Amino acid sequence: MTFKPAPWPRKLRSQHWYGGTSRDAIYHRGWMKNQGYPHDLFDGRPVIGILDTWSDLTPCNGHLRELAEKVKAGIWEAGGFPVEVPVFSASENTFRPTAMMFRNLAAMAVEEAMRGQPIDGAVLLVGCDKTTPSLLMAAASTDLPSIVVTGGPMLNGYFRGERVGSGTHLWKFSEAVKAGEMTQDAFLEAEASMSRSTGTCNTMGTASTMASMAEALGMALSGNAAIPAVDSRRRVLAQMSGRRIVQMVKDDLKPSDIMTKVAFENAIRTNAAIGGSTNAVIHLLAIAGRVGVDLTLDDWDRAGRDVPTIVNLMPSGKYLMEEFFYAGGLPVVLKRLGEAGMLHRGALTVSGGAIWDEVRDVVNWNEDVILPAEKALAASGGIVVLRGNLAPRGAVLKPSAATPALMQHRGRAVVFEDIDDYKARIEDEALDIDETCVMVLKNCGPKGYPGMAEVGNMGLPPKVLRRGITDMVRISDARMSGTAYGTVVLHTAPEAAAGGPLAVVRDGDMIELDVAGRRLHLDVSDAELERRLASWTPSHERPESGYAWLHQAHVEGADTGADLDFLKGCRGSPVGKDSH
Repeated sequence: MTFKPAPWPRKLRSQHWYGGTSRDAIYHRGWMKNQGYPHDLFDGRPVIGILDTWSDLTPCNGHLRELAEKVKAGIWEAGGFPVEVPVFSASENTFRPTAMMFRNLAAMAVEEAMRGQPIDGAVLLVGCDKTTPSLLMAAASTDLPSIVVTGGPMLNGYFRGERVGSGTHLWKFSEAVKAGEMTQDAFLEAEASMSRSTGTCNTMGTASTMASMAEALGMALSGNAAIPAVDSRRRVLAQMSGRRIVQMVKDDLKPSDIMTKVAFENAIRTNAAIGGSTNAVIHLLAIAGRVGVDLTLDDWDRAGRDVPTIVNLMPSGKYLMEEFFYAGGLPVVLKRLGEAGMLHRGALTVSGGAIWDEVRDVVNWNEDVILPAEKALAASGGIVVLRGNLAPRGAVLKPSAATPALMQHRGRAVVFEDIDDYKARIEDEALDIDETCVMVLKNCGPKGYPGMAEVGNMGLPPKVLRRGITDMVRISDARMSGTAYGTVVLHTAPEAAAGGPLAVVRDGDMIELDVAGRRLHLDVSDAELERRLASWTPSHERPESGYAWLHQAHVEGADTGADLDFLKGCRGSPVGKDSH
């Protein structure tokens, strides 16, 4: 792809605030000068907003203020004027009922911060799961020149000689305690090894996946995704990104120039190759909706179907992000895709050049971490999109995390009406369930939870775990953590709370899963299904929170990205009226 930079110099957006000698310009400049800024900073330098999602309550992003200083240094060096802007930070670890409910709120808040303030470009300083998509959504909506800098993954964890992946081993150890294979004291001891440095999850969870998606989309400098948070090279990349955004503003290189349909197809194939999180499906659909690209679930199935999973990382494999970086990181994966004819080589990146030019000469330093195609973890690792009378608008499954023997299965439904029902009954020894059953969880989608929590990977009943069973087919309208694993069908659409067929599944119904055939079927007659749906009534109550009410009233389905219906589309960033 050829990009033609805009003529320079030209009047910048920030000059509508700071340029000239009018009363309003003096008002805007004068207040800024109380921080000690010289007058010549306001004479046409690009003003760069460093949109910082640092928060003490977002531990994955706890080091971003340090990175912001490196970004500032790069902006100063390139002749820009950096301003750090703290923005809404939705922490995966602390927000209730679920961080996902606040992704759209964060995107809306950041969009208005970009739209309403005198910045010409933005550095999106992100890390935790929802901060990356929410800021990309905001940047797509405003279409201001923007570049992503992620905080990077934490270092490897180790417990009693075993490599420990944050999140992944939380699920494994928790199940081991329920099965009687691990003591509670050992679990508490293991806690200290799970998060031993600053940074995001060290598995290929959602944070690392979305960092990879940003790089594959072309919205971050090459190599950004995998550098550990504490590695000095993370700080170098932050400084280089600060330099680069100034030139992007001068060239008027915008998100809509970079995040094209071919860029999203590159990201979809990359997600398959890395064994990325199913959460990427929802986030990329939402980002595409904001930038105005027609991306659908069918694109996920089509583009990712024949891509092998070659990154040997937890939860699909055995290594962690630290080894991935040492092996060469995402550039090696992109090179492999390009060599296999699975990469749109000409796709534009924030570098101003083509993605292939960034990766063509990289080297794979460890072929046990980034595998040859013939040794792939899954020959077809792309997210599978299932359809049928149980999921008319689609559901998704991650093959690289599933059990091959369960990819074609027919079983009796054991139904949980909501997450509270599940928690109340799952440990009951009288629960009529065995490993042949299909666990069904309702009312955990975008409207139902509300917010669509990561509860789709329901823990198995203790009485099943004690028999050595580690996986069962599970179906829900919920999400699953990117660090989780299992034969889990997610994002079933329409969701139960919106009157989808999932709402009327009953205990004892037979359900068929056929991954190869892309089919999810409730074995009841069409007439019976119609009768049940006709008698269904919604059960969710109006939430107490004002935003939760707004979210529930306006959130769309998982199959289109679970964005708020009134926020879709690239609306640009007009200067607007000066109220002073």
